[in-house]
Amino acid sequence: MNLDHSSLVWFSKSYGLFYLLALSAAVLVYAYWPSNKKTFEQAGRAILEDDDDRPAKTSEKG
Repeated sequence: MNLDHSSLVWFSKSYGLFYLLALSAAVLVYAYWPSNKKTFEQAGRAILEDDDDRPAKTSEKG
């Protein structure tokens, strides 16, 4: 098998395409998996809650 530059470029472009497609599909499956719904909804609500809007209280001595 002759490995010239154009063959390696073709292989790397094809591998990269399939790799990114598979990675995108895996992320979509993870994001829309029914058991992850509670986690994502909790994270979405955590942004809107007012509990952590103030700086942390520290005990100052002196």
